[in-house]
Amino acid sequence: MSLFRARPTLHPYAALVAGALSGCDSDAPKPVGRAGATTAGATTAVAAAPTPVRRDSASGEAWWPDTVRRPNARTPGDTARRAKGHEPVWPNPKAPAPIAGSILPAKRIVAFYGNPLSKKMGVLGELPMDQMLAKLDTEVAKWNAADPAHPVQPALHLIAIVAQGTPGKDSTYRYRAVPELIEKVYGWAKQKRAILFLDVQIGKSTLQSELAYLLPYLQRPDVHLALDPEFAMTKGGLPGGRIGTYDATHINYAIDQLIRLVDQYKLPPKVLIVHRFTGPMVTNYQSIKLDPRVQVVMDMDGWGPPHGKKATWSRFIYPYPVQYTGFKLFYHNDTKNGFPMMTPKQVLALFPPPIYIQYQ
Repeated sequence: MSLFRARPTLHPYAALVAGALSGCDSDAPKPVGRAGATTAGATTAVAAAPTPVRRDSASGEAWWPDTVRRPNARTPGDTARRAKGHEPVWPNPKAPAPIAGSILPAKRIVAFYGNPLSKKMGVLGELPMDQMLAKLDTEVAKWNAADPAHPVQPALHLIAIVAQGTPGKDSTYRYRAVPELIEKVYGWAKQKRAILFLDVQIGKSTLQSELAYLLPYLQRPDVHLALDPEFAMTKGGLPGGRIGTYDATHINYAIDQLIRLVDQYKLPPKVLIVHRFTGPMVTNYQSIKLDPRVQVVMDMDGWGPPHGKKATWSRFIYPYPVQYTGFKLFYHNDTKNGFPMMTPKQVLALFPPPIYIQYQ
């Protein structure tokens, strides 16, 4: 069983759906009791996961579909931050300068996200491989044209550890992509001289256990890491029943593992993506370890209309300087109800300009 996520910016969850596949995830969403997708000859049943009410921790406003904030409107959190003189400083003066071999900030990473076993988890699995890679070329060209000063490093972003709606044999509520699947996507990336990100949704497992599974791949110079706090049930609960969280101690554990690999195998610096669209998803951000061997990107991955995405950026990325910033664009969820997906020019108008761009 595996969990498909539909991630809102100012809305509650759409459909977090479970389905069993031999490799990873099913084609979701589908209502309870309907037949699921077929992969390697296996037909699956799916069940809708719980739909939690999401709150904006900065303003206390409930996130409902019909109460999106007006463009450029300030929240009570914005006003309070300015009144207290807590305006953030970018770039973070504590962040180390890049060293030889670093990707950021000389280049901008543009990544396609998903899993080949699901057409609903992102563009990486939605299209046949040839079409997907051609579409990636198109997006890369747009970003190169929009900001020639930061040439694009293309990337594929594979959800390698997928949160589950059921406990599984070991009660961890997660599924590990089989090695053959990881190698397949790695091969696709090599075709385009792209780097590969392995995304981790631990469910009720531990970061220690899941990173141990991925270490053989992370030893490669062109494979990097992403952490998804949304499905890290470190405070209890089940995936889909509540939004998860990582503390700086969890993130620092991942950073230390990457530092060890860089030193042991004489690798160029690693890039670590940390997804975020609420305040509690990442706690004690000031204590996140900064080291030139690991470049940390806080990635705003909420979906919704442009003004909603900008509001989430202003609440949960801009006020909390770590090192670099990222921004996620959704081909389908961002364009619901006739809203346009943000263009590279519009994304680059954010401050600080995101240096990592992800398409789902």
